[in-house]
Formats: sequence, structure tokens, C-alpha cells
Amino acid sequence: MSSPGAPIPMTSRKCGPLSGEAHVPGDKSISHRSLIFGAMTIGETKVTGLLEGQDVLDTAKAMQAFGAQIEKKGDTWHIHGVGVGGFLEPENVIDCGNSGTGVRLIMGAMATSDITATFTGDASLNGRPMARVTDPLALFGAKSYGRTGGRLPMTIVGAKDPIPVSYTSPVPSAQVKSAVLLAGLNAPGETVVIEREATRDHSERMLAGFGAQISTEVTNEGRVITLQGRPEFKPQTIAVPRDPSSAAFPVCAALITEGSDVLVPNIGLNPTRAGLFTTLREMGADLTYENEREEGGEPAADLRARFSPNLKGIEVPPHRAASMIDEYPVLSVVAAFAEGKTHMPGVKELRVKESDRIDAMARGLRAAGVQVDEGEDWWTVHGRGFGNVKGGVTCESFLDHRIAMSFMVMGMATENPMRVDDGGPIATSFPIFESLMAGLGAQVSRD
Repeated sequence: MSSPGAPIPMTSRKCGPLSGEAHVPGDKSISHRSLIFGAMTIGETKVTGLLEGQDVLDTAKAMQAFGAQIEKKGDTWHIHGVGVGGFLEPENVIDCGNSGTGVRLIMGAMATSDITATFTGDASLNGRPMARVTDPLALFGAKSYGRTGGRLPMTIVGAKDPIPVSYTSPVPSAQVKSAVLLAGLNAPGETVVIEREATRDHSERMLAGFGAQISTEVTNEGRVITLQGRPEFKPQTIAVPRDPSSAAFPVCAALITEGSDVLVPNIGLNPTRAGLFTTLREMGADLTYENEREEGGEPAADLRARFSPNLKGIEVPPHRAASMIDEYPVLSVVAAFAEGKTHMPGVKELRVKESDRIDAMARGLRAAGVQVDEGEDWWTVHGRGFGNVKGGVTCESFLDHRIAMSFMVMGMATENPMRVDDGGPIATSFPIFESLMAGLGAQVSRD
């Protein structure tokens, strides 16, 4: 999301050791799904730990527009749903702000109801490809009318008589998979999604929790997910674990900031999301899991990250990309402080996120004195080792929260300060980023 009004330039300066506990916000993926699935139940779903960033708040407003009653009492969000297939037709355009997850999942959820809805977003979201979702939704009988290239604003006319589909996803995308499964909820019979590469499985876990009949089988084709349509969703009580993608920032900051020792409590470690932490440990990071446990069917632990001056560049396996796709920007920052090359293949999905994240990070890293090579679906960062990264530049965030936060982390260990032209988008996913990092000892300021 672009910051309301003028941009908010931010600067990060080299600081002393980071220490203390970093209580990061709730998981964004689970927060979106809690609201959407809750809106499709009959009865009241209660959610604690919901991420209250702008992306998720936009999804809450959208669910209200489709007829759900949503309110916050104390620390708990209460969602009174309308049932599977019970969405009302919105009176106004649905503004999803910056959230690709929000708009794609909501399109899927309404595509098999006999209603029409129009979606828009900010400048970044309106430039992102939607055909990857609208193409499979058309198989159910839904129609879409958007701008050239399948971009928002876009109107979806839901299928009056939806049919179940079998769909093989051409790209490793949890958003595409989830949109198809959500559409399948209001179609008769079985909807099948086949994904060649495993992506985050929050939708499958949560669909089962809400009462859907869903199964996953690993075959020679890939993961075959089968959903029985038209279930009766049961209201749930959900405690949202803390977001591993947000945890990445204090964890990576501690690894490259001299003398640091930071504990990040209660982080979800779903294996389809935890690829970054595996990769960091392969690079030699002093990163440990403490108090390992399960929270609501999802593995969780407290992460302890300590300064790691002897990081080594590695070859990141391409099959791991789906489990850490949002974390490559901040991984590239850590790679800049490692010795040797960190090669990251199989990441073409980074080209179509909130920004072209390979291009955005490569520009900033190069300006700060770090060599970066890149191709369409790979990039390589040539690490300079601890203490050898100059910094001292202003980078464009391209309205991308993860780009802005990554360069703020970088500035905590560069010789000279790092600046971004607009830190406003950080509010979409991590509204307490500045105060949390300041509490650990970082020097991040608005200019």
C-alpha cells in the first residue's frame, strides 16, 4: 500500500548490539484466511492474534461488503458468517489495497456464487497479474473483465451454475491454489488441484479445521489435493501464530549486527513456510529453535538469533523457493555480509510480487557496493563479508513493504546509513516494525 499522502522516507544507521525479545505480529497468511473462512461459516468464529496490518484490515472490510458481520472486542475479532455460497453482492467496488493474497483469495471465494463484484487496489496491486487466478476460475463458469493483461480494476461475474474442476497449477503459487480451492467450496462434487511444487499449505490445514472434506496425496504428478464441494463450515476459535515472514527481519538483523542476541517468540514453523531459517543455518547462522511445540495444528518455536560473523555463501536449492519466496529480499541482505556467492535459482515468482523484487534488491545492493548477477528466474549475490559493505545510498522501495524493511535491516550493519524513499508500505504487513526494532536497539528513523 502506498503511504497516504506524501511518501515517508526512512533511514537506518549502524547500531550497537541488538538484544531482547521481538514480538512480531500475527501470521499474515493465516490472518487473511481466518477472516475469509470465518465469513463462510454459519455462526461465530473468534480470532485472537490477528495481524492488524492494512492488508488484513482491507480483507476484513471486503468480507463485510459480502455480508459478514465483523467486529473487534478487546483482543478478539468476532466474525458472524453467511455460510458457504451465502455471499451477498457488494454495493461498492472492493478495494484490496496492496494485498495480492487478499484479492486473489476473495476472487476465488465469490467466483462460484451468482453475484458480481469489482476489485481494485493501489498502484502496485493494479499492476500485478490476475489471469493466473481468473483463468482457472473461468473453468468453474466465472467470467472476468479487467484491464489489458488481466490487471485490476477487474469485475468478476460469479458462476450461476458452477461445475467442479481439476486444475494443474502452472506456477508454484499458494494464492492460485487457494483461490481454486475456495471456488470449489461452492461447486458440487470434487474439485482437484495438482501442484508440481509444494507451496504453503495453510489453506488445506484450515479448510480441514473448518470442516471441509479435503485430502492430499503425493503422486508422480505432484501433490494432488481433492476437495469435496458444499460442506457446512463449522465456526472456529483461532489463535493466529506469529508470522515467520515478519520474524525474518529481526532474525536477519541480529545475524549481521555485531554482538546481537535476539529471541523471537512463538513463530510458526510450518515446513511450507520455514525455508529461510533452514537456509540461514546452512550458511552458518547461529540460529536455534527453543521450546518447540504445536499451536493450532501448526508447528511453532521460539527463535534465538545471535550475531554470526562467519556466514558463507551457498547454493539455495530451487525446490525450496516456494517455502521462502517472500524472504529472498532479506536473505539477499544477509548474503551481502557472507563470504562467497549465494546463488538463488527457481525464483521467477519474485518478478511479479508487489514489485519486481529481484530488480529492486539488485539495484539497491549494487548501489551499496555489492555485486549482483541476475537472470529471469535466478540471481546471485557476491558476499563481501562482515564489515565490508559500504551502504550510504537511497534505495527505491517501489511501494513494496519487504523491500523497504530489507534495506532498513541492511543499514544496521553497513559502514554508512541506508535510506529508502518511502517506508510507508511497511504498514501493510508489519505496522510495529519501527518501534519493535527500536526496542531491540536499532536506529531506524523517519526523515
